Amino acid sequence: MKKILLGAAFAALMTSSAFAGDIGVSMANSDTFLTVLRKGIEKSAADKGQSVVIEIADDDVNKQLSQVQNFIAAKVDAIIVNAVDTSATAPMTKLANDAGIPIVYVNRQPIDMDALGKGAFVGSNEVDSGTLETLEVCRILKEAGKTEAGILIMVGDLANQAAVQRTKDIHDVNAGDKCGVKLNVIDEQTAGWDPVKAQDLMTNWIAAGHKPEAVISNNDNMAIGAINAMKAAGWDMKDVIVGGVDATQEALAYMKAGDLDVTVFQNAAAQGSGAVDTAIKLTKGEKVESPVWVPFELVTPANMEQYLSKN
Repeated sequence: MKKILLGAAFAALMTSSAFAGDIGVSMANSDTFLTVLRKGIEKSAADKGQSVVIEIADDDVNKQLSQVQNFIAAKVDAIIVNAVDTSATAPMTKLANDAGIPIVYVNRQPIDMDALGKGAFVGSNEVDSGTLETLEVCRILKEAGKTEAGILIMVGDLANQAAVQRTKDIHDVNAGDKCGVKLNVIDEQTAGWDPVKAQDLMTNWIAAGHKPEAVISNNDNMAIGAINAMKAAGWDMKDVIVGGVDATQEALAYMKAGDLDVTVFQNAAAQGSGAVDTAIKLTKGEKVESPVWVPFELVTPANMEQYLSKN
């Protein structure tokens, strides 16, 4: 577990060869947020003198399963997984448990939490993410004197628990009368976390004659895609409230320009560090209370400056 990297600090990173003593890491993809998460894992491991081998699954469930199998065959000390599909983690969990290797899921919460055995989950509670985002959208609408408002909802990849929960959060805030403004859902569709797909979706909504007072997106990338579509259509962004989640640096640039109204900081670096810490503790036989939560934080134009260097 204490094997120190010799030579270049990350000589073993992003390779396909894992060994006993390593922590094997499988990342779903390399999007903006997950790149920050990966770097958090790299930095934390380097700071602790812990060797890690990181592989990217390219959003392929079978490829990720194969990566986990290879880590197990290499007899790594622990495995960290950022799941491609949170509903398809059971085979990986069972393989790791059968091999007696701790498995730590990070950022994307698996549905088989009760079956983790020696494993754990490190991430942020998605009940808070969509709730914080929606309540702030409600506050802005109410401050503008609205008693009801038409909204469009951009949903992430439905294979991810985060997309399902963040969307549920929006509806729960509205149904629970926490909003103070009646939110009328004009339409709700997935854009798979992707800014290009989101821009296309928003373009189609505009062509269909939809004119929302708010667009609530499951993440910043889709919010940015929606903003780009609205600006291309000549809309004044002062007329539409746009919300996202993650507080990426790109999103904060849009907020600074006055285009994005609210986002929610998800501390990717802290999740990465927490995953490494948890994996190391589990290999030592230490008790870990799972889930390990990294709190979400509301970000608005009033406090955005303090987040400009965080992700």
